[in-house]
Amino acid sequence: MPNKMNTLSLLLRFPHYRFLRKISFKSFHSNFTPGSLFPYTQSFNSVCLYCTKWMLPASDLKRGMCYQATVDQQTQGLCDKEQRLVDKLYSGLIQGHRACLAEAITLVESTQSRKKEIAQVLIQKVLSYHREQEKLNKGKPLAFRVGLSGPPGAGKSTFIECFGKMLTERGHKVSVLAVDPSSSTSGGSLLGDKTRMTELSRDMNAYIRPSPTRGTLGGVTRTTNEAILLCEGGGYDIILVETVGVGQSEFAVADMVDMFVLLLPPAGGDELQGIKRGIIEMADLVAITKADGDLVVPARRIQAEYVSAMKLLRKRSKVWRPKVMRISAKTGESISDMWDKMTEFHDLMLTSGELTTKRRKQQKVWMWNLIQENMLDHFRSHLAVRDKIPLLEEKVLSGVLAPGLAADLLLKAFKDRP
Repeated sequence: MPNKMNTLSLLLRFPHYRFLRKISFKSFHSNFTPGSLFPYTQSFNSVCLYCTKWMLPASDLKRGMCYQATVDQQTQGLCDKEQRLVDKLYSGLIQGHRACLAEAITLVESTQSRKKEIAQVLIQKVLSYHREQEKLNKGKPLAFRVGLSGPPGAGKSTFIECFGKMLTERGHKVSVLAVDPSSSTSGGSLLGDKTRMTELSRDMNAYIRPSPTRGTLGGVTRTTNEAILLCEGGGYDIILVETVGVGQSEFAVADMVDMFVLLLPPAGGDELQGIKRGIIEMADLVAITKADGDLVVPARRIQAEYVSAMKLLRKRSKVWRPKVMRISAKTGESISDMWDKMTEFHDLMLTSGELTTKRRKQQKVWMWNLIQENMLDHFRSHLAVRDKIPLLEEKVLSGVLAPGLAADLLLKAFKDRP
């Protein structure tokens, strides 16, 4: 009985009455212990968040309340027009409207501070809906996330169109997030991937979204994670993320997807020098493209070389060893076999629990990436630093001041003034 009263008093002290109103205490008994679970009734809160059937008392209960308080504060900070926008995008998104999905991704890609705040409210609602759908799916992921990378000219877009058409014909809904490099001179981007995928872009079960990198390293945009979540909320069960190309820093996509696929052309010069170990050891599947016509023999040779090279790499999974295969998007050869390998990988990783663990770690990486990005923006706009940056940059350019000393001066000014 004392434990029950302590929990009751804790709940009564919590100011968010909307949360309290939905809690049921009818199943509490005198033999209640601090470590036991207690049920409460169905969904709660004004922003359509949904609860699980069980919650731990004490520390976990407090954590759930703090989370609810944060979401309520975010929603209450919106004006009526902004709230209507969020509600419209959310309802349209979960009903599968492509226009709402496109507008939602545009919102999360915005660099305006106010639109960023509105986007986070939308993301939180979609994330809660996503969690509830996963529970209805017995805890299994709703979508299979696949990252595709390779050097320019490897045939990534051609492969995606052929592969995507095959998947839609089998009843899947495919979303393609194609990332194009932004010009370091003009800041513009061609966004030409959708133009290459003419057949797939007309398919109503496929959605193609090209996005510019805007200077972001890693071959993806800063909002790719949010775009993946929105696509899954829109009912797409296969998410293909195409990166800009391969370099030593171009595998950030591996921290966003379930499976990382490396596409390589059969005639790319020095096979193991151009794409070094860093990218190879991240790949779960290596596909040698354009294995048709006169390129069949070179494709076989490169496949044999990569099979030998993969044996020397450290094993990243206990249940899966990376495979190397030849494919041809032009003739359709082995495209179906490649999908069989990918589903085998997904099933093995899901059964072993490695997929769940991987996704949880990716959430942590996502959080820290956003912190790093926002901290740099905060540093540049800080009152103590903002006016000094142009002066110190000019001194560094003229050779009067060493870059390291200039950085130290800016960091000191940033730390000294709160």
